[in-house]
Amino acid sequence: MFIHRLIRRLILYLRHKFSARQFFIFSSVLVGLSAGLSAVVLKSLVHATSGFLLRYSEENGLVWLVAFFPLIGISLAVVYVRKFLQGDFRKGTAEIQYSIAKQSSILPRSQMYSHLITSAVTVGFGGSTGLESPMVSTGAAIGSNFGRAYTLSYKERTILLACGAAAGIAAAFDAPIAGVLFAIEVVLTDVSLTAFIPLIIAAASGALVSKIILQEGLVLSFKLQQPFDYHNVPFYILLGLLAGLLSLYYARSFTSISTWVQKIEKVWMRALIGGACLALLVMLFPPLFGEGYGTVKTLADLKPETLFKQSIVSPWLTSEWPLLIFLVLVMLAKSVAAGFTLGSGGNGGNFGPSMFMGSYLGYTFAHLINLTGLAQIPETNFALVGMAGALSGVFHAPLSAIFLIAEITGGYELMIPLMIVSALSLAVIKYFDPLSMEAKKLKERLKHSIENRDQFLLGKLQLNKLIETDFLPLHVNDSLQALVSAISQSHRNTFPVLGEKRELVGLIHLDNVRATIFQTELYQSVGVKDLMVAPSSVIAPDESLPDVLKKFDEVHQWNLPVIEDGRYVGFVSKSSILSKYREELLHTQ
Repeated sequence: MFIHRLIRRLILYLRHKFSARQFFIFSSVLVGLSAGLSAVVLKSLVHATSGFLLRYSEENGLVWLVAFFPLIGISLAVVYVRKFLQGDFRKGTAEIQYSIAKQSSILPRSQMYSHLITSAVTVGFGGSTGLESPMVSTGAAIGSNFGRAYTLSYKERTILLACGAAAGIAAAFDAPIAGVLFAIEVVLTDVSLTAFIPLIIAAASGALVSKIILQEGLVLSFKLQQPFDYHNVPFYILLGLLAGLLSLYYARSFTSISTWVQKIEKVWMRALIGGACLALLVMLFPPLFGEGYGTVKTLADLKPETLFKQSIVSPWLTSEWPLLIFLVLVMLAKSVAAGFTLGSGGNGGNFGPSMFMGSYLGYTFAHLINLTGLAQIPETNFALVGMAGALSGVFHAPLSAIFLIAEITGGYELMIPLMIVSALSLAVIKYFDPLSMEAKKLKERLKHSIENRDQFLLGKLQLNKLIETDFLPLHVNDSLQALVSAISQSHRNTFPVLGEKRELVGLIHLDNVRATIFQTELYQSVGVKDLMVAPSSVIAPDESLPDVLKKFDEVHQWNLPVIEDGRYVGFVSKSSILSKYREELLHTQ
């Protein structure tokens, strides 16, 4: 606590000495270093845990035990979420984007450590998923809470949130450019030029921490064995199309499996069933244990025969063709294993599994071409480019995929095939699924897509904060005289007419009764129910603002009543929505 108070005082002192811009840049450095350090700690902890478990089982002749370690990890994650987070734990970049859109870029403080803990036990014990999503969530939470602690503006807090996410990816792969692009393509739904410098600085800081601290071999890296040959372009085109179909398969199979598991109501039964199914898959396909990046490097080193030694089907893998079929089955099983891991209560993300499947696709495709004698193409290069294709398709993030593989291979020799495969993969999956898996989740929560800037800005507004309640209501049995009295007291031109249970039975518009209200002889004989008209449309409090504006345009009205559970609540005016939208537009510039 003393060190924490000392650091806080130092930061506050520097804030007083620095200009606002200088302090913001300084903040991006701190967030980048913190997020990078968190990523390094997580990766080191996971590799130490999984390495110990594998050595223990092998040295004691208990190789079969490896398959059941993931069940233990998932159970530990479930215990932590239930006991320490009271079951309130959200995963994925959709939650980060939702916080930007609806919660002023504020993430819970617990996310600065809860993702580290749950993903460490999940993946460390062999859960078949990736660490990148927890790293992104942790970095985003660090950036959000730093901005919150030092009372930075919404815009600055949002950029720091993205800085933390960028630093997490940069530290995971020692790839700062990919970190920046991931933050722009996946995390930020709207980005301005002012965000680039902080993002670059934070990503560089995260990558620097990784380079200094992380042991060699823990960061995924490759050395190209063969340069790009333009004669292989037709095969890269075909690989891009296959990567798009594989991305579609991943999205559909992962979603189906995780949804099915999550439908099991009892938490412990869910963890048991998911863990047992995962154990069976690991017995058949040992490469599914953990992140799987080690097996990706094995493929890139052209040593696939070492991948099936612990499999219960290894006696049948005695030639090239059975081995090729085994690798294809491993590739297809990865999304299923990830679905069981995350659906049953483990924590992780789709980043690692998508790259895993892409590398297997690239290798098996190239190996098949070479076996058939159609051509002789570099299997390592195709494995690397396949990773980019799958990552681009699953996340709809081609730039992140291209530059990530370029950075982890140490150059831009494969830039042309990376661009071809990533672009074609994205084109194929967008034909079937215009939105990525995370974008679908966000759309479901926001009730509109984030692809449209206007809809996104409108979605950030809260409808319940725009409801106006200063319209004077009338009772359905009131007389014309009561209406005249209400008109004299109100500055509004519309009056809601309510029933006994405050249900809306009609509206009275001043323009429609202007002539009648001067006929005093009708004050007692004419009632409100004789003058009211049915509302042309009504609004529910949970409707999205883009849908509300559409209603305004359809009925050509400037005020519409809000009805909740059959009762009148108030009115929403089109002018107030547009006014708030203009404020939000200026706020984000």
